[in-house]
Parts: sequence; C-alpha cells; structure tokens
Amino acid sequence: MATVPVWLRRAVPDAQSLAGKDVEDIALVAGAAISMLDAVVRRQERWAGAWRQRLALVAAAVTARQAGRVEDESALRDAVLLTRPGDFLSVGPAGSMLLAWRRLAGTPAEKLLTEASTGAVLDDLGIRRDQDAVGELADDLRQLVANTGTVETLVGAFAAAERYGFGRVLGAWLADALLAQRLGWTHAIPLLGGEAALAVGMGRARRPVGGALAAGAETDSDWAKSLLAAQARATLRAIDLSVELERRADRLLAVAPKLRAKAAGIVVERLLSDDAIVASANIAGMSDRGLRRLFDRLVELGAVRELSGRATFRLYGL
Repeated sequence: MATVPVWLRRAVPDAQSLAGKDVEDIALVAGAAISMLDAVVRRQERWAGAWRQRLALVAAAVTARQAGRVEDESALRDAVLLTRPGDFLSVGPAGSMLLAWRRLAGTPAEKLLTEASTGAVLDDLGIRRDQDAVGELADDLRQLVANTGTVETLVGAFAAAERYGFGRVLGAWLADALLAQRLGWTHAIPLLGGEAALAVGMGRARRPVGGALAAGAETDSDWAKSLLAAQARATLRAIDLSVELERRADRLLAVAPKLRAKAAGIVVERLLSDDAIVASANIAGMSDRGLRRLFDRLVELGAVRELSGRATFRLYGL
C-alpha cells in the first residue's frame, strides 16, 4: 500500500505557512507527492475506477459549496445515481457539477482537452461560454502541455481559465487533465477540485505580458506557491484514499469466490469501477430481488457498505 512517509506529510505546507518558503522548495515537495501518486496510478489496480470516482465526488461537493449550494456528497450522489440513465437534465445544477468531475475521472486522458470536451464541462459547471473562446482555450492548452514545465503548466491552466473568464473551478479541472497528459496516465485523477482554499484567500493570476503561453512565467510567485501547496495536499489525500479503498477492495475480492449468484462477478466489477451502485440497478442475469440479496450478503461479509442510510433507494459501494 502506498502509505505516505511522515517526512513528506510534514513537508507539505498549509495555506497559512507559505510565507518565507521558496517556490522551488514547494515544487520539490509537490513533485515528491506526485511521484508517489504516479506509482499508485501505474499499478492499474482493479479498484482504480472507484477511487477516481470517489475523488470526483469530493471535488463536486467542494465545487457546489463554493457556488453557494447546500448539496453535500450524499445529495450529489443521489442526484446522479437515482436519475434514469440518459436523463441528465434531471440531475439539477449541483448534479451537473458532479457530472463534470465524473467526466474528468472517466474519460480517457487524451480526449479531455478537446474543444468538445471543454465545452461540455463548461455546460456541466453552468458557465456561460463563447464558442470562439472555447476553441482558443483548447489551442492554448495544447501548446501549454507541449512547451512548458510542470510548474508552468499548473499555473498556466488557471491563468488560461481566468483569462477567458471561466474561473478557477475550470482551472482546477484543466490542471488535473494536463497533469494526466504530461505523465502519460490513461485517466486523470481529480485532485485540485477538492481544495477549497483555491476559492478564497489567494491572489489572482496576473495577465500575461508576452502572450498566452507566458502565463506561467508571469504569474506572481505567491500564486504559484499556493497552487503547488494545494496540489501537494490534494495528492496526499488521494494517496490516503487509495490505501483505504485498496483494503476494502481486497476484502471484496477475498469474499467474491463465496458468492453464488449468477451475475455476482459483474456486480463485483461494477463495485470496483464506480463510486456506488443503486440497489435496483439493471444488471443482466440478476433480478431486483437477487441483487438486493447479494448486497445484503456483501454487507454481512464486510465487503461493501450501504452508503445512503435509507431503507429504500439504497446505494452500495466500497
């Protein structure tokens, strides 16, 4: 399991302890954390889908709170998972925010920064968009990931989002997508969306002097330090969650051979690949009653948890 060493936890600064620290020092700490995260990602564990989607839920809850909404993680999960398949208009504004982060976690990394994908995310986040601006942003991002270093890419993602008037939430989404592309990951890991500190108490990026791609170089050092520290904190949280989910996934895989239901294998794979499953999910070869009995058995064996706390419309996950 990818347990974080004590020295690294102590080295990651919080939002109040950045004064007097150099950008280079914080970048080294963030790089060490990302290196550990990279090792987890490259293991390509069977539970990685559930891990990414659980992180997407955390990011969506923070995004909703920053937008002044009251929906917490449970309400967001209900909004999306209890909606009929394909009826995305019924998830509501907060549910759409979760769809945006689930899109980041579930779309192949190489397809995240296209004009179509960026436009869809803006729609999910409820951000008004000009199609020409979306196209220009997509062009800037392609150049950014090809021609700049890791720190400049991180800062440049936020600068680009603000330059086109799209705000920091999209900046966090783009920064996570760019990191995945730079490191060659198959899917992005939702990180910065869960950092509430990015919304308040942090200076805005300066307008670039020498063109769109000069954003990273021209950004105030305090802004760069804050972003790097936020990325490091978010990375450690993601690693900690991977350790927790690995334990739970191991338990599920250990009891899987004991399950006699015909489609039990499909259910196990669904649990490993997503945040949660509705108790009435449509699974081939499994009746509603059979699925409920299977979930009851898995809960009894300590392999899954019931996440809603309700007697009806129950949700199950690692």
